[in-house]
Formats: sequence, C-alpha cells, structure tokens
Amino acid sequence: MTARTMLYLESEQLNALKERARAERISVTELMRRLIRTHLASPEQEPATAPDWNRLVGLGASGLADVSDNHDRALGAALTREHLR
Repeated sequence: MTARTMLYLESEQLNALKERARAERISVTELMRRLIRTHLASPEQEPATAPDWNRLVGLGASGLADVSDNHDRALGAALTREHLR
C-alpha cells in the first residue's frame, strides 16, 4: 500500500532530483522511493554534530562578502548536494 505525502524541498534540491531522475529515466517519485529505501536499508551512522560542521566555517577565503551572514544556508546546500550524490 502506498500513502500520499507532501515534502517541501529547496529549489536546488528539487532541481538535483529532477536531473538525476531524468538521467536514470525514472520519475522523481520513483527516485525518492529508491533513495529512501537505500537510506533506510543502510547501517545507521552517527550524524555529524553541529560542532563538527562549525569547524568548517571560516576555513577558506571565498572573497564573497556575505559568507559569514549566510554560512548556515551555504553549508546546508553543500551537505544536501553531497548527500544527493
């Protein structure tokens, strides 16, 4: 039995899912089912803690003025992209 659900994604996340689904010639819904199935079947891993993530902030010099103001968003987007690989 399947159940309908609603999921809110950032536009970057949805675009990445659409690209991958298109490349695999499946629907985004089927891709999500497969990703969830794979994730739930894998051995549980300890999630990274906030202090681990915070050590990444300030490691480099991008030359962009708003990095310190938007580091949470940038880090979240990077972690999402890495997770979707």
